[in-house]
Amino acid sequence: MKVAIIPARGGSKRIPRKNVRLFAGKPIIAHSIGAALDSGCFDRVIVSTDDAEIAAVAREWGAETPFVRPPELADDHTGTNAVVKHAINWLAEQGTPAAYACCIYATAPFVQARYLQEGLARLLERRRGYAFSVTSFPFPIQRAIRINAEGAVEAIWPENIFRRSQDLEEAFHDAGQFYWGSTDAYLTDEVVFSPASVPIVLPRHLVQDIDTFEDWRRAELMFRVIQEEQAAAS
Repeated sequence: MKVAIIPARGGSKRIPRKNVRLFAGKPIIAHSIGAALDSGCFDRVIVSTDDAEIAAVAREWGAETPFVRPPELADDHTGTNAVVKHAINWLAEQGTPAAYACCIYATAPFVQARYLQEGLARLLERRRGYAFSVTSFPFPIQRAIRINAEGAVEAIWPENIFRRSQDLEEAFHDAGQFYWGSTDAYLTDEVVFSPASVPIVLPRHLVQDIDTFEDWRRAELMFRVIQEEQAAAS
């Protein structure tokens, strides 16, 4: 069995009620649920939450909420892997073990079914522990600068400041959308950011962290442009 697990606790601090706040006309979690359902990859799409309102919204948009996440897994310090492991173990205890799980973040409105499909295909093809979304940095990280204690600028890697951008290695970062994995990899705490994983490279215009209200506004503007382009092309 293949299962999508969408973590969505109720205690968001920086953006209150973040997981059910309206994004482009519908609760932001609905975008993640919709992509999971549209992908056809999953036997079950489960939202792991401690919050009754989030659970009701999740069910309204087609996900299951078969359990209430325990309080000890719903605080500010709980890692995503612990939440996924709890869901995997719960399924096994019910006699419906999963072979593969995909953690999809609830606040990832740019996640698309085709990349979820690609993630599963690459995971099976490469036989690794995980396959997850990444994107490239828009500027060479080797030429990063810092502001020091005196308020002045200094290069973090001075040897790279005068090197041409095209001579520097391209670098990538976690896109914060989805993490396919074998349940064995999750249960044994294999490290995601390691050779145990294969990358699913996303274009930068489909990636935006949403941690602040400014992030939210930027993401909505990006989303609107994408929708307008898709409408014009159809």
